[in-house]
Amino acid sequence: MRSEWHKSSYSGNTGHCVEVCEGAETLVRDTQNRHAGHLEFQTQEWSALLKAVRGLL
Repeated sequence: MRSEWHKSSYSGNTGHCVEVCEGAETLVRDTQNRHAGHLEFQTQEWSALLKAVRGLL
């Protein structure tokens, strides 16, 4: 079952946001360009990406 699209907690108030939809796969899209489609990640890939990015902060 897929959840609803929601704004990423890492998006600021500048209008430059990404939305995430989590389910069997994680979908990511640009809030201002929804018509451009989305990126799709397997759960393990998305978790690894978040872990790597958090390590840079």
